Amino acid sequence: MKQYQKAIALETTGKTFHNITKKVEQIVSESDIDTGLCVIFVRHTSASLVIQENADPDVLKDLANFFAQLVPEDKMRYIHSTEGLDDMPAHIRSVLTNTSEQIPIATNRLVLGTWQGIYLWEHRQRSHYREIVVHIIGN
Repeated sequence: MKQYQKAIALETTGKTFHNITKKVEQIVSESDIDTGLCVIFVRHTSASLVIQENADPDVLKDLANFFAQLVPEDKMRYIHSTEGLDDMPAHIRSVLTNTSEQIPIATNRLVLGTWQGIYLWEHRQRSHYREIVVHIIGN
């Protein structure tokens, strides 16, 4: 059993989805692991990872709009506001989504569905430096 690990550094552009599929695919390819599991982990509490449709950008817009209604940025709702109005809602959004994802590997490739992409979802208004750790284990 082999293991391979690499980090992706990413500067976000504010509250949006950042497609990291190609970067993760490249790491899987260089890992030389034919069959196994790829674990992706974001090292932050106000951003998350999602596997979502990569064909129609309206899906991502609808998700963002839904979460904006579900977890509004309202200073009267939250006690924690140290880093701004969007801070506590960002923490809640990351709890409701994922900070890690697991994807099988076959023939040295991610086993994603036809319309699936991997996204870092930035929940803060302004840009942030984010680090995503990709850990691969297998044969």
